Amino acid sequence: MQVPPAHQPKSPALTTFLERGYFEQASDFAAIDAAMTAGMMTFYVGYDPTGNSLHVGHLVQVMAMRALQRAGHRPIVIVGGGTASVGDPSGKSETRKLLSRADIEANAAALRAQLSQFLHFDSGAPNDAVMLDNADWLLELRYIDFLREIGRHFTINRMITVKTYRDRLDAEIPLSFLEFNYQLLQAYDFLHLFRHHGCILQFGGSDQWGNMVAGIELIRRMTPEGEPGTAHCLTLPLLTTADGKKMGKTERGAVWLDPERLPPFDYYQYWIGCDDRDVAKLLRIFTELPIAEIAALTQDGGAALNAAKARLAYEATRLLHGQEAAETAQTAARQAFGGGEDWSAVPELNLDLAEIKLIDLVTHPELLAFKSKREARQRIEQGAVKINGELCIDPARVLTAADCGGAYLRLQAGKKTRVRVTILPS
Repeated sequence: MQVPPAHQPKSPALTTFLERGYFEQASDFAAIDAAMTAGMMTFYVGYDPTGNSLHVGHLVQVMAMRALQRAGHRPIVIVGGGTASVGDPSGKSETRKLLSRADIEANAAALRAQLSQFLHFDSGAPNDAVMLDNADWLLELRYIDFLREIGRHFTINRMITVKTYRDRLDAEIPLSFLEFNYQLLQAYDFLHLFRHHGCILQFGGSDQWGNMVAGIELIRRMTPEGEPGTAHCLTLPLLTTADGKKMGKTERGAVWLDPERLPPFDYYQYWIGCDDRDVAKLLRIFTELPIAEIAALTQDGGAALNAAKARLAYEATRLLHGQEAAETAQTAARQAFGGGEDWSAVPELNLDLAEIKLIDLVTHPELLAFKSKREARQRIEQGAVKINGELCIDPARVLTAADCGGAYLRLQAGKKTRVRVTILPS
């Protein structure tokens, strides 16, 4: 159900959702608004720990959780140790790889560390975030009992109308019985949290709508008559950029939140490089700047938007990596792209080599200024690469410690790549 255009929410939290662009649809908008107005509400968001880092594509949910917590509501973060053992088929055209318990536990610890940058977990406040692993209750289920108690509330007829399953079946892509169970398990998660933690709201990406509605219906059917059995769900938009690309994807791959996988400088540069048409939207969603200030920053187009992009990059980096890292990235960007000789804060690439060809350097796995050697050769010959401020149009040029001037060489490749490179003396 879409938000009624005439409905103005009374709760500050839901007002923020609409203003910042965190809302797509809800099961009952007015009821959610009333619950948020009445006092502290407990809500949950789930992540299957299939990797050791979230990426920018997850940030809409993270910022939405942060907004609700700042408004006084309590987040539960479910790390799906149990459901990750099954694999969510949502948005996937093939079966996910199943992980070991050791992998799941390591990934869960990493996700908590990243989320702690945005949420408070152990401050002593009533609305401290809680992280739970659904393996704690799902792995204890007896299969026959689960089928009799929970499975009887689901029909195959209804389940195959869910877009996730329908798309796989229409495309004649195998859908395992293991994956088909996922909706039941996610619905059971909601029921468990409703019963044991007073959780009445689940939100997530729009691809989770079918699973979330299944949870609402299960709670309604499993709640004894005369007891409150109302739960709700809400979806957030899956963001795409102005040119139609999925948010958080670049030529180098995903934009990770883990600084070991993507350094703060590169994270900062990701935001700097956004499309002009997206700046206002990204400032609303990924920063906490006042709406009026965002409007002022983005009212002029063209070169004037560069200041808005720099503010976006700084605020987004500060939220994730802290103020010191944001200031360092900001300084490094000014040094690298301002035309000065001081590159002391620019990221450094240390090569355990006595020499390297330019074409191999710009396609180095830790740099990847260009996607392929074919592209690199073409871009170098077109004048897209500078060494120590001078154009270099020879892809085969061999770089040695002599090019480092006793310290490092300054590499500029394309519009975005700036790095200090050290090469060992022979």
